[in-house]
Amino acid sequence: MELKPVTPFEPLRTEVIPSGSNWVAQVKWDGVRILTYYDGHETRLINRKGNERSRQYPEFIDVPSYCQAHSVILDGEMIALAGGKPSFHEIMKRDSLRREQEISFAVGRTLAIYMIFDILYYNGQWVTNETLEHRQQLLQNIITPHSALQLVPNVQDGEALFTVMKERGWEGMVCKRLDSSYLIGGKDSRWQKLKLGYDLYAVIGGVTYRDGIVNALLLGLYNQEGNFIYIGHAGGGKLKVADLRELTEIIQTMIRETAPFVNQPQRVKGAIWVQPTLSVKVQFMEWTPGGTMRHPVIQGMATVPPEMCVVTQIE
Repeated sequence: MELKPVTPFEPLRTEVIPSGSNWVAQVKWDGVRILTYYDGHETRLINRKGNERSRQYPEFIDVPSYCQAHSVILDGEMIALAGGKPSFHEIMKRDSLRREQEISFAVGRTLAIYMIFDILYYNGQWVTNETLEHRQQLLQNIITPHSALQLVPNVQDGEALFTVMKERGWEGMVCKRLDSSYLIGGKDSRWQKLKLGYDLYAVIGGVTYRDGIVNALLLGLYNQEGNFIYIGHAGGGKLKVADLRELTEIIQTMIRETAPFVNQPQRVKGAIWVQPTLSVKVQFMEWTPGGTMRHPVIQGMATVPPEMCVVTQIE
């Protein structure tokens, strides 16, 4: 039976930590959502948007080596560490690669860790209508963890976990009801996410330079009418000098005379306008009254198509 990709269950954002014995909390990993599809013969790794990522993570293709199942669909997050914590920039070094030689080289340099937190399908049967508690017990029975593949643990004390996330400067946490089924393609309050800030995918519409190297990005999102809206500027963030040099070279081929934004950017002195084709992941604390990001930090370059960098990401 061919297992066709599905859209994974998503949590709703909240500012209040759910309480009660039926709730558990899990770390929210700053990585790439990956579902593993194994039909007994072939393995496919597919991201949240339905794009194939099997070539990028070859070390997880041999499902029988870590999962006792004739067929299975697993849900999890692919992460990479930097400085002892998950780094979106690091995992994108793997996720954005396309050439076999680059991928083979990167496997030994950037360790990908697969954090599995759910199961949708097992031995020819959908288990999405089972409770989360049941699905987690099933994972415990069939998954053999190792250093690069782990089951995401539950934490009963959500307040304590969120305190730890703040202390470590991690992304946040997800709270889930133990009696929740898995809603394919859905999003509801049985899963809730608490984040230390906001993050989204935005498109570069302009840059500024320092000493001939890009040092800041002017960013935008598309609204429902297809207009490109300026949402603020950010420095290089977690992009390293080598990344900024490479970006500088790419930008040279994208320069245009006029700003692509429909609204006037606050920062225009020295700005070079570019075709809005490159996307980045950016984290920020909150929105200003003027509709721009406060304290934005670039997490890394992204592979999200510009047309999917829309205002409806903001939740």
